[in-house]
Amino acid sequence: MNKIRNFCIIAHIDHGKSTLADRLLQLTKTISDRELQEQTLDNMDLERERGITIKSHAIQMEYELDGEKYILNLIDTPGHVDFSYEVSRSIAACEGALLIVDAAQSIQAQTISNLYLALENDLEIIPVLNKIDLPSANPEEVTDDIVDLLGCDPEDVLRVSGKTGEGVENLLRVIIERIPAPTGDPKAPLQALIFDSVYNPFRGVEAYFKVVNGEIRKGQIVQFMATGKKYDADEVGTLKLKHLPKPIIKTGDVGYIVSGIKEASEVKVGDTITSVDNPADKPIEGFEEVKPMVFAGIYPVDTEDYEELRFSIEKLRLNDASLTFEPESSAALGFGFRCGFLGMLHLEIIQERLDREFNMNVITTVPNVSYNAYSQKHPDKPILVNNPSELPDPSGLNRVEEPYIRASIITKSDFIGQVMTLCIEKRGILKNQHYLTQHRAELIFELPLSEVVFDFYDRLKSISKGYASFDYQPLDMRPSKLVKVDILINGEPVDALSALIHVDNAYNIGKKMCEKLKELIPRQQFDIPIQAAIGAKIIARETIKALRKDVTAKCYGGDISRKRKLLEKQKAGKKKMRQIGKVEVPQSAFLAVLKLND
Repeated sequence: MNKIRNFCIIAHIDHGKSTLADRLLQLTKTISDRELQEQTLDNMDLERERGITIKSHAIQMEYELDGEKYILNLIDTPGHVDFSYEVSRSIAACEGALLIVDAAQSIQAQTISNLYLALENDLEIIPVLNKIDLPSANPEEVTDDIVDLLGCDPEDVLRVSGKTGEGVENLLRVIIERIPAPTGDPKAPLQALIFDSVYNPFRGVEAYFKVVNGEIRKGQIVQFMATGKKYDADEVGTLKLKHLPKPIIKTGDVGYIVSGIKEASEVKVGDTITSVDNPADKPIEGFEEVKPMVFAGIYPVDTEDYEELRFSIEKLRLNDASLTFEPESSAALGFGFRCGFLGMLHLEIIQERLDREFNMNVITTVPNVSYNAYSQKHPDKPILVNNPSELPDPSGLNRVEEPYIRASIITKSDFIGQVMTLCIEKRGILKNQHYLTQHRAELIFELPLSEVVFDFYDRLKSISKGYASFDYQPLDMRPSKLVKVDILINGEPVDALSALIHVDNAYNIGKKMCEKLKELIPRQQFDIPIQAAIGAKIIARETIKALRKDVTAKCYGGDISRKRKLLEKQKAGKKKMRQIGKVEVPQSAFLAVLKLND
């Protein structure tokens, strides 16, 4: 055990952790130069294109130092705030962490939030200054920022370049010297922490774990404690670039298990594996069910593709157990699914993957969060509302509670005013503000999650010229004055455009929606009223004027009563047409509602 080192890399998006991981793999000769490619551990095209890690990865390296052989298990983590639970489980499986900071961009929001996660788990932190080869790098100043944040000595901050490989040999030495070996009891009952799982179409779900106590053998019967299900360990082994089967995985080591599991939802990240013959008394702490934060309806553009869409989402779910979905139907869009996502980036990725991997052309409705509604009859029994149409009748409603988050925003001091204005406009409450350096400040706000999922992140980036970074943690549910705003087109409600909105913003958003739809819905032979309503009360209205034919063109001169007769006849025809006329809402209208502020 004292020759094993388990560590992870934590960093903000785009601070170069995947590139540094490539250099570590190269130096330890884990992969040959022929196998090496940019971002070796990111195996999705989407990850390479966007330069982000979506799925965490693990790989084992071997390195010889002063004549001793060491095993280094690197557990890579996703950088985005949507996947913070996965990050927390990866961190729990390690004894040390490399805190990577970009020498040009300095410390950002997710650097700090992931650092706190690592400190809560008592990890040994090794601060690393990356990208020192950049012309815009400012190593002296950023080193001071790291020293202020961690309270370490400036000499402890390692300077490396993931691109050129400078300083990486020294980094490997420091990892072995500073990160403690895993502790655990090899003779105790088996306890292994699952920190990730992947779906293999031929072998079912492979679970990645770290053995905390005891050992796991091939052929042993094991139990997953959160689900209570028992499986046969058909194959166990360690994680090189390709899996390496072994007869036994001992305490402190990291490996994988294949046991023919068909359902991804049976393997939960954070669960504990134990043996059936000699079970552990209790699971490893920290397991929680992953809760979706954002909900949106996904509908096929062509209703005939409904079954194909179901098949595509089920396929995606095999690789991504945090995606939830259930069938729903809408009068405007036909049959589709109400899907739950971890956040807006997660939603975007699923949409993109549906398009790329399955050629599915889909319409996504306005994203919303889940609320708790309480009726007058049962004021202490919450009704979960994931869809505006599920909100109970307002007359029998006691209160509605919405989720709040604690948002941490790090920005240059020039943009503090605009960031505060944006957060207050989004019903935020300023809790704290402090300066990390002379030019950078951290603002802590409490915000309703529903205000953040809409367009908050894009607007934050544009007002801060791309400099602000944003991170959040869920807080609690708080009572709120929410109303359901319905959009009526020609007197018919369009359920796909309904939204739950705070009373103060309802009039504004209703008006904007009507104006936007007026631009996008094509004109007909009759007037089309577009109305926003709260219950029976109309709060905004726009009218799309009819296309008119000049029926009096053939009357030149003569009596006015002839013209009037023709106009009356036209009016009666228009009235009849309006009663039976159907208005098609174009796809662009559903998408435009997402971009009301553009």
